[in-house]
Amino acid sequence: MPKVSVVIPCFNQGPYLEEAVDSVLAQTFQDFEILVVDDGSTDPETVRILQNYNRPKTRVIHTTNQGLAMARNNGIYEALGDYILPLDADDKIGTGYLADAVPILDRHPDMGIVYSEAAYFGIRGGRWDLPEYSLDGILNHNLIFCTALFRRADWEAVGGYNVNMVYGWEDWDFWLSLVRLGRKIYRIPKVHFHYRLREASMVHGMD
Repeated sequence: MPKVSVVIPCFNQGPYLEEAVDSVLAQTFQDFEILVVDDGSTDPETVRILQNYNRPKTRVIHTTNQGLAMARNNGIYEALGDYILPLDADDKIGTGYLADAVPILDRHPDMGIVYSEAAYFGIRGGRWDLPEYSLDGILNHNLIFCTALFRRADWEAVGGYNVNMVYGWEDWDFWLSLVRLGRKIYRIPKVHFHYRLREASMVHGMD
């Protein structure tokens, strides 16, 4: 059984998927599986890529289009790992992310979310300056990007991602659910997450 399940929802993002999967396969910590959730893609190139997608440690789950929150839930439902790492199909992670994050969850049973510092790539690079985590802060703003590690058992305890959050912020809602359980949060002081900036990037379209 793998220690970590990396869940990659994919809706019409086929051209970016290989880079995301490659970033996981390049991890220095190798006890993982990858679940690509095809969320009812309609783009011909994405459909073609996912029809016979064959990469090491990788499974593809095909569903009808149900939205990002449900796509993550569908992937986690099929996951075998104790720890979950969501990764959007157009983003990527640094090679040491799992190696740095997994021991923190292993050593601290009350730790619920482990994430890292972040940077942009795509149409613009540079550091993503996220504020330090605090309880007051996360009650007012989403301080944690979606690609953070958490326990599958905690996902079960809170009922997964809220599928009613169809316009975004489903990750913020989920983090708040884990905070309510009393779980602790830790940010690794290294850049391990790389967020792709595109003209239609969600982080810039939400308020």
